[in-house]
Amino acid sequence: MKFEFMGARGSTPVSGENINKYGGHTLCACITTHEGDWIIIDAGTGIKKLGDQLESQGKEEPLNLHLLFTHFHLDHIMGIPFFAPLYSPNTILNIYAASNPEDTEKNLSGLMAGRYFPLDYSETPSKKIYNKIPEKEFQIGEAQVSYCPLRHPQGSVSYKIQEEEKQIVFATDTEHPEKGMDERLVAFSRGADILVYDAMFTPEEYKSSRRGWGHSTWLEGTKVAREAGVHKLYLSHFNPDHSDKQIDKYISLARKKFPQTYGAQEGYKITL
Repeated sequence: MKFEFMGARGSTPVSGENINKYGGHTLCACITTHEGDWIIIDAGTGIKKLGDQLESQGKEEPLNLHLLFTHFHLDHIMGIPFFAPLYSPNTILNIYAASNPEDTEKNLSGLMAGRYFPLDYSETPSKKIYNKIPEKEFQIGEAQVSYCPLRHPQGSVSYKIQEEEKQIVFATDTEHPEKGMDERLVAFSRGADILVYDAMFTPEEYKSSRRGWGHSTWLEGTKVAREAGVHKLYLSHFNPDHSDKQIDKYISLARKKFPQTYGAQEGYKITL
């Protein structure tokens, strides 16, 4: 199983010399299984580069892609209109979300409606299959996929992808409880090889004015990682106002709490 971060920012894409290390695209990650299945998590602006890479492959043979949405806030879907495979009749998009299929289609089509975009979503020639994620785990090829609800305004979910004995848990857009930890997420992440966790705010920022915003901190991420016994923690959903130096600083602090802590870097590939 191979895993790549295509975008690791929250809220809005950013650019500049001070954000080159971790990148400026909003949330998107992709997994390729041993059998060659493509599993894409979220469609922030990072999905454009992935789409460009897949486009040439789609011209040679049909693309069968699996797109999992954690939720439909703008930073997690804003790359959809610029995802090249959307415009190919050779693409099959298997779309998964916690919402009903009709609502999922409405959430995505609204992004390209009327005055917002020159082409209506319904006119894109790719084949789209909408799925409401089941309560129990489901299969994508040989990979097992399951989810856990997260604490976030309007709701969000964490996904766990398992192939053979390797597990990746993707848990962005979550807010820790005032006391203790999110025990559901701890149990869900138990023993995972990789936990990707929401590090939108520093502990100081969170305490000062960000309570109730639906996001967490690097410190809380280390607590979950330690309690769940995960192998590696990748902090993600970085604040668009945080520079590489700021992120480096709190990753260094996080390593004092959980040594196997890393920052999600755009374009970084992991093989499990």
